Amino acid sequence: MFRRREPVPFAFLAEAQRFRSNVTPPPRQRASFGEMAGRWLLGLTLVAGLVGALVVGTPALSPPSGTPAQQSQASQGH
Repeated sequence: MFRRREPVPFAFLAEAQRFRSNVTPPPRQRASFGEMAGRWLLGLTLVAGLVGALVVGTPALSPPSGTPAQQSQASQGH
C-alpha cells in the first residue's frame, strides 16, 4: 500500500484498512430445541402453503379438456 501525500483530515480513516482488532466476539449460543423445532415448523408450513397453492391453482390454469369448444352466435353470423 502506498502512503497518501496530501493531508487527510481524519487520519484514522486513512489507516482503517490496516486496522485489525484483537478482540474476539463471544461464541454464538446454540439454539434450544424449541427454537429449532419452531424454525422447522415454520419452514414446513411455508413449503406446504406453496405446494397447496400450486395444487389448487394448477387446474385453473389448464385449458378445459373433454368439452367441445362452444362458439358464440356472433361468430356464426346470426
